[in-house]
Amino acid sequence: MSKMPVDEDERRARQEAHWLVREFGAEAPLYAAMKAEKAIEQKDFSRCARWKRVLEILAERPPAVLRRGVAAG
Repeated sequence: MSKMPVDEDERRARQEAHWLVREFGAEAPLYAAMKAEKAIEQKDFSRCARWKRVLEILAERPPAVLRRGVAAG
């Protein structure tokens, strides 16, 4: 069974989500939303799309994982 290759944008979004959870735990979605908002203000819509994907990835995680994020770091 072969794995499908993950494109660079998806890899980067997952990496950002992982880092946010490690650094901010349950507050990770808030920080991602702030990054997306800043990208919109700067009219950088490709960066905004990446942060939107980060938010989607964070939403897939159970709340307990987000709460443990800072402690697990």
